[in-house]
Amino acid sequence: MVLCGLCGFLTVAGSPTAGAATLPDSLPFDGTALTVSGGRFVDASGREVVLRGYNVSGETKLAENKGLPFASVADARKSATALRVLGGGNSVRFLLSWAYAEPVKGQVDTAYLASVTAQMQAFLDAGIRVYPDFHQDLYSRYLFNSGSWYTGDGAPAWAVALGGYPAESCGICFVWGQNITQNGAVKAGQYDFWHNNHGLQDSFLVTAQKTMAYLKANLTAEQFAGVLGFDPYNEPYAGSYDSGQNSRTWERDLLWPFYVKFRARMDAAGWTDKPALVEPNLFWNGNVSKEEGGLLDAGTLGSRYVFNTHFYDQKAISGILMWGNAADGQYVTDFGTVRDRAAATGTTVIVSEFGHPLNGSTAGKAPTVLKAMYQALDSRVKGADWWTAPASSGPVLSGSQWQWDIYNGRHHELMNGNADKVLTTGDAWNDEDLSAVRLDDSGAATLRQDARLLDRVYPSATSGTTLAFTYEDRSRDGSTTLTWNPVPSSLPSTRQLVGSGQYALLVWRSNGGTAPTELHLPASFPTATTTVVSDLGTVYAPPAYTSATKIAAAPEPGGTGSRRLLLAAPDTGTLHYALVTNGAAAPSATLLAAARAELSTWVTQKLG
Repeated sequence: MVLCGLCGFLTVAGSPTAGAATLPDSLPFDGTALTVSGGRFVDASGREVVLRGYNVSGETKLAENKGLPFASVADARKSATALRVLGGGNSVRFLLSWAYAEPVKGQVDTAYLASVTAQMQAFLDAGIRVYPDFHQDLYSRYLFNSGSWYTGDGAPAWAVALGGYPAESCGICFVWGQNITQNGAVKAGQYDFWHNNHGLQDSFLVTAQKTMAYLKANLTAEQFAGVLGFDPYNEPYAGSYDSGQNSRTWERDLLWPFYVKFRARMDAAGWTDKPALVEPNLFWNGNVSKEEGGLLDAGTLGSRYVFNTHFYDQKAISGILMWGNAADGQYVTDFGTVRDRAAATGTTVIVSEFGHPLNGSTAGKAPTVLKAMYQALDSRVKGADWWTAPASSGPVLSGSQWQWDIYNGRHHELMNGNADKVLTTGDAWNDEDLSAVRLDDSGAATLRQDARLLDRVYPSATSGTTLAFTYEDRSRDGSTTLTWNPVPSSLPSTRQLVGSGQYALLVWRSNGGTAPTELHLPASFPTATTTVVSDLGTVYAPPAYTSATKIAAAPEPGGTGSRRLLLAAPDTGTLHYALVTNGAAAPSATLLAAARAELSTWVTQKLG
């Protein structure tokens, strides 16, 4: 894999050929609270919002920083800035630890919550939305002995002591996840939690409520507005089913009632207007072992819940079940299932985990696997078909890649407390290595994956309804540039304008809102060499934001130096489009006009 850093930002320059003044005199603040409406995240200006970012971070699973994502608030700030500038993220799933929040039964550790709050503020102040997650994997680290091959995280030591579980053993396991269904201690712990044996679930819910109340009380109103909602429980699984029970009835009889209880705790903590981001059975959308579910019996979720799922290509990770690399459209069916399930529940969706190992025998698949996953988040149509069938694109999905851990390769974790097993490499957890970032020898954050893959154009806020979106990132697999969605030869001027560069194309129908549509501008799109072709006008080097242009560039909130493209169309019901590319140097007015004519005809034919 080619490792790449990013160049610095360039000063806004150039002259527009856009139309008359239509942008508002002041920009809407992106940190206003989001709600769920019409199957979308919506901001206070009525715009559809897409959240892209990372999980922060697997460090929470470790003991070295006592269940916190960072060793210090300064590190949290460094991570947040890098996530904005290098990773192009506008949101994070922020991991918390039940074990550290409630180390003694019935006693919440407010010192831990204070540290959590301070680190979370670093992201909120950087203009990054946050949704906390009480994380667990394999139920608890306290199930595992000091010599074990594996470890877990989640439940406190006192919760494990109540269970009297058998000695843990996975038997013949090739990956840590097999413990979920093969390790008797893990299965028993999960079973007890879902049946509220020993009052475990009650204790968890009390701690969750106190945690949420603490966050609300100790964040400013503006910071709290940037908190999206709460992910109640990571990757829920029954442990074992009762007689006659299956995955679907377990979701109906045990998982969903838990979410209803958690929702009530959110209300009691003052989180009434924020959704619970609820996950189905973790095997629901697996591509090796699927189980019936997806909250089929929960009815219409509406605005108080978000359908929240994960996706990993277990076939690719296995190294046996999928030979070769991922290809164009590899995951559009899997992510199409996610879109359909969310639509059926009457809410929006977020894919809160996806990724692929960056080390080990299958690491060579990562460039194509991750490209195909981002492609499927952007559209349910493969690249080869997108220009002929854009109307089938579906909504652009929000997602959080696993993971963003600045300590990758620099850990000092005593595995299960064993001083003879000090883990330093990778993620320092069950041989995983998925972090998109690390610190170099100078202490600066640097990417471990191709910047063109991670720092992407995406419609962060659309003033209306998104009808179609695609992004050709031209990311690399080694020395090979991956192009899965070339501009077709039937649009010769557009094809010439894009050339070998990256491009994005958004088509939307306006809803009369006065706030502009926004797209994130990656660092690979320096303002001075970015071209926009739209029904709103054509621009080479978009000007700095004023109220006198329809197309402009502006900083993103948070003061990190990240940027956004603004497209103003305060009308109602009009079909709009915008092509954004870095492929041409000083294109002629003739070429821009020809590309605009081609795209206008194409949009009318395909989406009008």
